[in-house]
Amino acid sequence: MAVIEAENISKKYIIDHIKGNAKGNTLREIITDNLKNLFTKKEDDEVSHEDFWALKGVSFKIEQGDRVGIIGSNGAGKSTLLKILSRITEPTEGKISIKGRVASLLEVGTGFHPELSGRENIFLNGAILGMKRQEIKQHFDAIVDFAGVEKFLDTPVKRYSSGMYVRLGFAISAHLEPEIMVVDEVLAVGDAEFQRKCLGKMKDASTSGRTILFVSHNLTAVQGLCNKAMFMQKGQLIEMGETNHVLATYLSHVQKTALESWWLTPEEAPGNDKVRLKSIKLIPEYLHNQKHIDVRTPFKVQIEVWNMMDNVNLNLSLHLNSLTGECIFNIGTESKPFEKGIIHAECEIPADFLNDGSYSISFMVVKDTSNAIYNFEEALIFEIEDYREGTSWYGKWPGYVRPKINFPIAQLELESIS
Repeated sequence: MAVIEAENISKKYIIDHIKGNAKGNTLREIITDNLKNLFTKKEDDEVSHEDFWALKGVSFKIEQGDRVGIIGSNGAGKSTLLKILSRITEPTEGKISIKGRVASLLEVGTGFHPELSGRENIFLNGAILGMKRQEIKQHFDAIVDFAGVEKFLDTPVKRYSSGMYVRLGFAISAHLEPEIMVVDEVLAVGDAEFQRKCLGKMKDASTSGRTILFVSHNLTAVQGLCNKAMFMQKGQLIEMGETNHVLATYLSHVQKTALESWWLTPEEAPGNDKVRLKSIKLIPEYLHNQKHIDVRTPFKVQIEVWNMMDNVNLNLSLHLNSLTGECIFNIGTESKPFEKGIIHAECEIPADFLNDGSYSISFMVVKDTSNAIYNFEEALIFEIEDYREGTSWYGKWPGYVRPKINFPIAQLELESIS
């Protein structure tokens, strides 16, 4: 039985572009601009409107008990789709039919009232799901135990950390027995042990006939949990079907070597009003006139960002990830004072370190060693090819790293063994 049916759903947003005098980004500049406009007419400002389709013509059916992983790069339309399924927003075109109660965990603090305590928010969320007070009481202890927030149960949730928010939010969604669970990448906020508990709980929920929609960049988690997958790209549904088949299609789309990306002006570059990406380059030191990177190839990663802040301490935090979502390593620069202008950073990855496979580089610009200004996800994607010598075995070399480490072997003594 189909519990979710989407027919040609599309979602349009209107984006305004202002040409002419630059508008201020700070509150002070915005107020000043508005006051000036009361007394002067700015004829050199032109406002143009652009239609942006976050979703376009998406149709699918999801059966009761399906565990559906929704995958795709940033901007593919995954979160917009979940918001429509959760009734947070309505589609511009098309229609959607949902049978059953939906519990959504789309971002930290979804469905919580910040002034209410954890205890009160459990009952509030249960009531939103249409449950009676007695039903909520039956699950109350299990929710608190799963979330691990017993000591803070009567504390307003506005004082919770992001991890506590997510633990409690997921515990409520999982234990109050909605027919459909919608879970976004927000689980990445929790620690590894909590993620394992969540995945286990979702598997248990699916065996009881509940339907799960799970958005994640961690393809290993999608593969382990979901029996079906949806591959989204630029607002369109590229493929839906058996998980391993869809993952193979997705990886074939993203495993393309792109060793350099750059932008001419900050206005067109990714980022925000504080920092924007000027360029990111992977510079290999090819061996013997090679034209591809293999496990023997050392390379440099160079990053340049436009900094729009004065007198600020910044550092870069770089993550090297597999394309299935696992973080291979994370390194950070030192934190230093910077003025407005271009910031350059560079790191070297030695030869004979990474295994063959596909990888992505993400990095964050961090203020005062703790406040993330902007996270540039999957800023660069590249592949490392295999190379072997002195062996007749050519199966897949396990692991993500493949370091050359001294590992001697020797005959200690001759002895007859009967």
